[in-house]
Amino acid sequence: MQIKLLSITAAVALAFASAAQAQTATTAPAASGKASVERKEMKAERDRIEADYKAAKAKCSVMKGNEKEVCEADAKGKENVAKAELENKFEPSQAHARKVDEAKAEHEYKVSKEKCDLNKGKQESACEKEAKARYDRAKADIKAKFAAAERRSATGSTTK
Repeated sequence: MQIKLLSITAAVALAFASAAQAQTATTAPAASGKASVERKEMKAERDRIEADYKAAKAKCSVMKGNEKEVCEADAKGKENVAKAELENKFEPSQAHARKVDEAKAEHEYKVSKEKCDLNKGKQESACEKEAKARYDRAKADIKAKFAAAERRSATGSTTK
């Protein structure tokens, strides 16, 4: 009788153990499945960004001179901004948000600088200085924005 009771207890314990193991086995693939879906989605987005860049660059190939250089700078800048935004979308952080802002500022600067090449002499120089000044202001604003956010997170404050 005691052996039967002992074997029943062991069987029940074994049943509970296997049920718990089966439950963790079914939830683990679901979690990794979600990561797999995100990875696939991120790759699809990267491929779309690359295709958009190639299409934009192809449009530039029919252009000539400075117009072509402006078009190519714009296409490359948009690609860099899109990649930074993609990183921030899938792995949101202060660092990725800062990279997005920096990519936008650099894109604006490079396109503006290429557009300045349409001018000659003093006008070109003045245009490039203005573009550089706007870029430097944007970088300073980004630095101040994220330094303030870092200070808030370090102190635990949520007010702006």
